[in-house]
Parts: sequence; C-alpha cells; structure tokens
Amino acid sequence: MNNTQIQEAIDKDKIVLFMKGTRDFPQCGFSGRVIKILEQFGTEYQEYDVLADSELRDGIKSFSNWPTIPQLYVNGEFVGGSDIVYDMHKDGTIEEALK
Repeated sequence: MNNTQIQEAIDKDKIVLFMKGTRDFPQCGFSGRVIKILEQFGTEYQEYDVLADSELRDGIKSFSNWPTIPQLYVNGEFVGGSDIVYDMHKDGTIEEALK
C-alpha cells in the first residue's frame, strides 16, 4: 500500500486502525488493547493488518510520521497509537472522539 492507497483507506471509513494482526486475532498486545477499547464502545471500524503487507507496514509509519503500530485514524485524522488511545480512554475523551 502506497501513500495514495493509505490516504484512500483513511478517507473511505470513519474509523481506521492499522494494526498487527486482525480484530479476531491481534498479533501484539498494543493492537489488542486498542481493539478492546474500540469494541467496548461498540465502535465500527476498518482494520488493516500491517503484518500481511510489508509495504503497508513501512508506509504507514512514514505516512503518519509515527514510528509504532497500531495507529488509529478517526474522520481522516491521526489520533495516535496504543498509549495515546489508552490515555484518552482513561481520561474519557476517546468515547467522544469516536462519535
């Protein structure tokens, strides 16, 4: 997936998660933590498994200028990775962001 394809994926769905693995079988604890938070609020989202596409794995990091995965996008905007989503969950702001 190149930058154009990444942008199209982000624009296509309201909430997009680039992660390791899938929602049913996350391949890292950080991806699993974000999924649990999203699903706690019944959030509909599109996930992309970076482990299935090495071009996407490298591309998303340069696209967002963020070195780690998972990466969450809401309404076309980069929200952050696992730590940011977790902090937003703790302070109650993630639920509002997901609406």
